[in-house]
Amino acid sequence: MGQGTDEGQTMGLEKRGVTQTRRNFVRATALAALAPVMTPAMAQSGDGADKTAHLSGPGFGPAPGVALLSRNENPYGPSEKAVAAGCAATEQGAYYADRSLLYLVDMIAERNRIPREFVSVSAGSGEGLCAAAQSWTRDGGKIAAPTLFWDTTVRYAERQGAKIVTAPMKSDLGVDLDALEAVIDDNVSLVHITNPNNPTGMLLDPDELRAFIGRIEKRATVLVDEAYNELTDIPETASMVDLVRDGKNVIVSRTFSKIYGMAGLRVGYLMARADLTARIRSNIMSWISGPGLAAAIASYDDQEFLAESRARIIEGREMVIAAAQSHGLVCLPSQTNFAFVNVKGDANMFRDKMASERIYIRGAYQGLPNWSRVSMGRLEDLSRYIAALPKAIAAG
Repeated sequence: MGQGTDEGQTMGLEKRGVTQTRRNFVRATALAALAPVMTPAMAQSGDGADKTAHLSGPGFGPAPGVALLSRNENPYGPSEKAVAAGCAATEQGAYYADRSLLYLVDMIAERNRIPREFVSVSAGSGEGLCAAAQSWTRDGGKIAAPTLFWDTTVRYAERQGAKIVTAPMKSDLGVDLDALEAVIDDNVSLVHITNPNNPTGMLLDPDELRAFIGRIEKRATVLVDEAYNELTDIPETASMVDLVRDGKNVIVSRTFSKIYGMAGLRVGYLMARADLTARIRSNIMSWISGPGLAAAIASYDDQEFLAESRARIIEGREMVIAAAQSHGLVCLPSQTNFAFVNVKGDANMFRDKMASERIYIRGAYQGLPNWSRVSMGRLEDLSRYIAALPKAIAAG
């Protein structure tokens, strides 16, 4: 599998036989003893921001009795293989993990049938997206994007002085590729699309997106954030990685934070032709931790875990959508691990009512005061959300 295969394959993973007792001990001490205490006030914000991120002390995951449904995490991960590998790698934490990094790069390159030089690994896909946004705007280029998308990394570039131009959404809140194309002028250097989109959960038609990229890529680089690709009905067809393979002016971003359930371990990657990847790498600042790399390597090909995790997420999503519709609410068609719900009333009041029951969801997004996003947590937590719907609707 390329350079570093023998050593990389064993580094951090040679102790896969770590016992269940050790795994249980690590989980118990990390998730129970250090779990944060969160209050309803922490989830309240007039701007729709996720205030559950502001924890009262060090900890990992929600406190007992809290249904954390605001951050698009996957509580079914990491897989047992990832946990075992991460624990083993922690014992080798005295050493830099560069050989394991190369091994993961080779795994990604092999699966996607691209050269190693087409892959950049970062601390979650977020860092790589920030690096791309910064690199493509450093010389004055602008970023074009839909009005509604996961814009955190683009806003990072904006804080560094970059200019952002946005295109209106369709009437159904889908990404309007024609409108987006209309705002791309000679000063736009990067076009940012999240697909499936966040917070809507909607997937673009793959043929329409490929045609759009075909028209645009000679004028600007197109960045497609595919954080939720593995959760779609057509992951291979929906992905634009074939355009990367063909050397087009396109970047595809993926993450281990969603389907793999590794949000806290911070591993993501971007795929693009070699010259684009070199630009991205020049702006990546951090090194991935050994435990994060070990967990990613162990779970990347764990099809049994991925299938089970995906099935649970979809089961929960169908539960939530069916319950919301039974109360007369509109849900957008989702291809992700969250649902976007029109609660008819004030989405922030709806969120606050849920928070009073220790159920944490997102409030209103800018320009959409009635829309609320709920992430797919464990089924028992989603059942609590469903049971609380009538009171929350009444409060809005």
